[in-house]
Amino acid sequence: MEDQPKLGPNRGNAGKGRPKGVPNKSTAALKDMILEALSNQGGAEYLYRQADENPAAFMTLLGKVLPMQVTGADGGPVQITRIELAPVRPE
Repeated sequence: MEDQPKLGPNRGNAGKGRPKGVPNKSTAALKDMILEALSNQGGAEYLYRQADENPAAFMTLLGKVLPMQVTGADGGPVQITRIELAPVRPE
């Protein structure tokens, strides 16, 4: 009988795993290395250069760091209160 897993509310810590939102150690270490490399290359100034010199790669980066879904106040839908059209002259 000892070979069977415990069932019911008294399972102890079995199956709990890592709390939601806490990255695993490898992910956290990789993120730290990336941020250190960015800092060593000049931080924001480096990103500005990349936006000019490598726009496709920079846009891919933006796609990775921006939220996938935008919500309004209290998680509700986005409320659009004003739309403005402005003429733009071609260069």
